[in-house]
Amino acid sequence: MHRWSSLEDVPADLGPTVATLGNFDGVHRGHRAVVDTVTRTARERGLASVAVTFDPHPVAVLHPERAPAAIASLEHRLELLEELGLDAVVVIEFTHEYARLTPEAFVRETFVDGLRSQVVVVGEDTRFGLHNTGDIHTMRELGARFGFEVVVQGTVGDHLTDGLRSWSSSALRTAIAEGNMRSAAEILNRPHRVSGLVVHGHKRGRDLGYPTANLSADSEGLVPADGVYAGWLERPALDPGHPDRRLPAAISVGTNPTFGDVERTVEAYALDRTDLELYGEEVWVDFVQRLRANLRFDSVDALLEQMATDVDHTRELLA
Repeated sequence: MHRWSSLEDVPADLGPTVATLGNFDGVHRGHRAVVDTVTRTARERGLASVAVTFDPHPVAVLHPERAPAAIASLEHRLELLEELGLDAVVVIEFTHEYARLTPEAFVRETFVDGLRSQVVVVGEDTRFGLHNTGDIHTMRELGARFGFEVVVQGTVGDHLTDGLRSWSSSALRTAIAEGNMRSAAEILNRPHRVSGLVVHGHKRGRDLGYPTANLSADSEGLVPADGVYAGWLERPALDPGHPDRRLPAAISVGTNPTFGDVERTVEAYALDRTDLELYGEEVWVDFVQRLRANLRFDSVDALLEQMATDVDHTRELLA
């Protein structure tokens, strides 16, 4: 998959395209439905399939005080989009100047002149252009004027469990914030991931017999609610077939109330492994299920007893 950092990078010989646009934060199943329509239509018509996305998130530029935390890093978004079979992604730097483009100017610059789109696929809630004044009706009007077809992808996910009504980024953020990894995985069609470098912590886990990989404070991916989780610790630097590439893990999120810490951390203990040296290594932590809330224990022995129970529960869930 080609990755272009602006429309100017699109090669002149690309030819006509089937294209879409969106933030694709999380690349959840709602996004996948749109991209599947793009790639299928492109194959049927012998055209290139392209997605247009933005970095940083538009709200982070226009209203930073209420910008949502990113569900996934840009690199993870691009990897996931590539897995869906797109030919290319254009990552446009979102600026205040760019935000002033009218809907017509945005469509002309992006889909008419930039990508020579014959088909533009959009979701029902797509908004674009100055003050988000463009919608699917605007897109259809502009498509008729400029000569491209508009395909509207309907809402998907109405049969979700846990009271969720659609596969959306807002529903996904809610599930993660509540520690509801089952709903998050249903929306994503995979476990939710946080990634970062392993840094030195207090080393209490090693002293207690449960050495943990502590993620750096600038780790990427929306951190779930405080608690203890079952999940996976993955080491992307290792070959996919390496036995230590993906390891079952008990994961702690929070401030370690038993020890009175104040800094919120993400720590992962690879089950039965006390031999790993991970400092300075990038790891991925995938959350499968929340086991319990964070608790303050009256003694280290009580904490150790609970940790043993957490590890056993994790082992059962991931077996």
